[in-house]
Amino acid sequence: MIYLDHNATTPLLPEVLECMLPYLREHFGNPSSGHAYGRRAHDAVERARKQVADLLGCTLDEIVFSSGGTESNNLAIRGVMAARPERRHVITSVIEHPAVANPCNHLERNGYEVTRVAVDGRGQVSTRQVVSKLRDDTALVTIMHANNEVGTIQPIQRIAKDARARGGVLVHSDAAQSVGKLPVRVTDLGVDLLSVAGHKLYAPKGVGALYVRRGTPLRPFTLGAGHERGLRPGTENVASIVGLGAACEIARETLQDESQRVSALRDELWERLKTGVAGIALNGHPAERLPNTLNVRFPKVRGSAILEIASEVAASTGSACHEGGEAPSSVLMAMGLDEEAALGAVRLSLGRSTTAAQVDLAAQALIGAYQRLVEE
Repeated sequence: MIYLDHNATTPLLPEVLECMLPYLREHFGNPSSGHAYGRRAHDAVERARKQVADLLGCTLDEIVFSSGGTESNNLAIRGVMAARPERRHVITSVIEHPAVANPCNHLERNGYEVTRVAVDGRGQVSTRQVVSKLRDDTALVTIMHANNEVGTIQPIQRIAKDARARGGVLVHSDAAQSVGKLPVRVTDLGVDLLSVAGHKLYAPKGVGALYVRRGTPLRPFTLGAGHERGLRPGTENVASIVGLGAACEIARETLQDESQRVSALRDELWERLKTGVAGIALNGHPAERLPNTLNVRFPKVRGSAILEIASEVAASTGSACHEGGEAPSSVLMAMGLDEEAALGAVRLSLGRSTTAAQVDLAAQALIGAYQRLVEE
């Protein structure tokens, strides 16, 4: 199998697993306990907090650990709105992950107003359009940093700058897909809140983090004890937090070289597919895109049929976070594609384990599958 579905999830790095193992075995203490077992666990959590903070360019007290990107997004969106009852308006985009879209839908069902801005044919929102929707009662703008399906990077820095100039408007970005693939420095982006998902950057599933700028009003939506400054109650998942910290440190040390390597492989795969499939087209922005992501549409065939025949290639036709059944991608439809074109899409997302030899074999398999379909 050739694994080209890293946007769905990444394999646990061996180095990350090695860091986690002692906290699954002998260092089992509760970080809130005052004895040696507890102090060791507490110190491990704080060391991981520093590793995450170093990757994002923030202070330790601005990192809140969670169970993953979904919980981080919910805490950011629902927590801000609960803390600001005088403001009842949220701005988001039409291509958000369900972990953002559904909390916004929940708010709307409970009397809040949600404005959803459109994207262009390359999957990018317009800063001007976002700013034009700001109101005196706007509490939050929540727009993803990079799209999980087509990889298009959103102009978060410009949006945050203009939104903050209005006074009182907070900005949240779901950065699950970009952290570990792109330089994501919260001071550069200018955001107030930013979500991280561990399993997208070679840490385990079930752990994540939320950056919360100092002074940002936020209320917890789960109730319990005072863990994570009272924002996320529940005994910390020490081993997985340690794994997230280790993965963030590895990402910080290798980001530039790995990004260049994987983007070169992605571009080679695209060149091979263009040569072998007449009429194949790119979905997403040609330049402002995640370095590992290649979303293409095969003409007059379904992407699912391509992947069924090219069974040695593990990839997807869209997000892994939508329920089953073949339906056109809502992201691609929002970008202006018709249903037939959207159903021809295949998302190929490369990663640390991807090699030039695998790219060559994957291209052969996908081209062969397409030729077989058009000949039938």
